Amino acid sequence: MATEYDLVILGGGTGGYVAAIRAAQLGLKTALVEKKKLGGTCLHHGCIPSKALLRSAEVFATAKRGEEFGVLLSDVKLDFSKVQSRKQKIIDQLHRGIEHLMKKNKIDVYEGVGRILGPSIFSPTPGTISVEMNNGTENEILIPKHVIIATGSRPRTLPGLEIDGKYVMTSDEALEMENLPQLILIIGGGVIGIEWASMLSDFGVEVTVLEYADRILPTEDQEISKEMQRIMKKRKIKVVTGAKVLPETFEKGNGVTIAAEVKGEQQLFSADTILVSVGRQANIEDIGLQNTSIEIEKGYIKTNEFYQTKEKHIYAIGDVIGGLQLAHVASHEGILAVEHIAGENPNPIDYTLISKCIYSNPEVASVGLTEEEAKQKGFPVKVGKFMFRAIGKALVFGESDGFVKIVANSETDDLLGVHMIGPHVTDLISEAGLAKVLDATPWEIAHTIHPHPTLSEVIGEAALAVDGKQIHA
Repeated sequence: MATEYDLVILGGGTGGYVAAIRAAQLGLKTALVEKKKLGGTCLHHGCIPSKALLRSAEVFATAKRGEEFGVLLSDVKLDFSKVQSRKQKIIDQLHRGIEHLMKKNKIDVYEGVGRILGPSIFSPTPGTISVEMNNGTENEILIPKHVIIATGSRPRTLPGLEIDGKYVMTSDEALEMENLPQLILIIGGGVIGIEWASMLSDFGVEVTVLEYADRILPTEDQEISKEMQRIMKKRKIKVVTGAKVLPETFEKGNGVTIAAEVKGEQQLFSADTILVSVGRQANIEDIGLQNTSIEIEKGYIKTNEFYQTKEKHIYAIGDVIGGLQLAHVASHEGILAVEHIAGENPNPIDYTLISKCIYSNPEVASVGLTEEEAKQKGFPVKVGKFMFRAIGKALVFGESDGFVKIVANSETDDLLGVHMIGPHVTDLISEAGLAKVLDATPWEIAHTIHPHPTLSEVIGEAALAVDGKQIHA
């Protein structure tokens, strides 16, 4: 039996299910195909579970510092099984919410593996979807006018380091740990690696990070990277940069050992387990791309600014197309693709307006160009920077490390980028994001009266600092 749709979406992650809801709002008969659970990586193996664990780690670390706040606690203990239980309750609640949204918006959900068929009796062009149902029933055939591929990504691995969930893990396996190791070696000092290093350290694990580049968080502003490395050293997290891991030296047994080439010399590292955090790769296998003329570039599906592939009726969004592999990016790409399908004439996304967040301790957030990028693009640059240690609310919180840095055009006063490291900056960054969207100047940010005492005052002071007018420094 074949069912016709205006739109079929492959993948029920953040990009896919948001696109489905927007399509339903626009009156498109919509189906969504998901082989596992609605919510995808973000809900089940990424954003939500990792942040739930990070919050528990934060509470545990704060409890151990209770005496600083005049709260005398003795024998603070961690029950990691309850940490995992709390994480799962949050996931389950959000999962039920997404299922409700699908029913509310009358979106048909097919639980199984969807594959794109070539031209057939159903359609003269590629795009018919065959769904291999999870329940073992006969394949469902879906005949859509349009398709959106939103199959997401998975952790990238290193050849020679077999993922077994005990000696070698990716973030997927780490999220399901029943017990914490005493020592862990994290390969990769990017966003995910630093979040896990921070979390595990707060849980009391001894952490070593090996990063191939010459600095951790290599895509962030250089001053942010430097400050994070300083703080990690203060927290006794060992960070080794310029480290080329040599998988052929890996040995396991009573824990693990592996060598890395650092400054031309081999160094040996030992731990209970290894967490491989070297990026993510697109899920493009076994979805029928070989039956289409869709182009793959560097492992990702190639699209235009409206997310159309070479098959103009087939779109692709989210991690599967590369770029900024973030849940909120996938959602907005999905909305734009659907609006383009519906003839709404949307404007392409300006990726310099998208905020990025790292949920470590301290947090990191940014929007726009780094100082280095601005200079490379030929902008005349001026910079304002203000430290959290001069902000009363940060001292009240007991979290005064970090700063806010604003990069502006010294000739036009245009805002080029905002970079933050410190307490709750993943919440503060939205003000900077709005300022970028509205093309605000540092002067306008500075003349927005920020209430006292709040952490947000640091943004106003950093904006004043662009022209050397900061008050409290």
